[in-house]
Amino acid sequence: MIQAMGVSLARWRRPVFNGLLTAGPPLMLLSFLIAIDDRVREQLTLRLAPAHGAQALIAAGSTARSLASVLIEAGRDQSLAHAPLLIFAMAAAMLTLFMVRT
Repeated sequence: MIQAMGVSLARWRRPVFNGLLTAGPPLMLLSFLIAIDDRVREQLTLRLAPAHGAQALIAAGSTARSLASVLIEAGRDQSLAHAPLLIFAMAAAMLTLFMVRT
């Protein structure tokens, strides 16, 4: 059926393999963390199996807001404390973007 549409199986094999190589290690790490650490398992259970959908959505919004505020505050504090390292990291990120783009 795939060859009837003009697409060979060999053309799909490499992108699928690359996708599995990209997604595999983080998923394997997450599965190890779930198997080993009770806190991770509890948080995953709370996120994936909520008792009430609307309450879970409201809680997720407030959690995301609080997480964003903590990250912004931590970023501000760390950028003031480690300004030379921040400048180096920003320059490295810009150089990486330019290299990837060309």
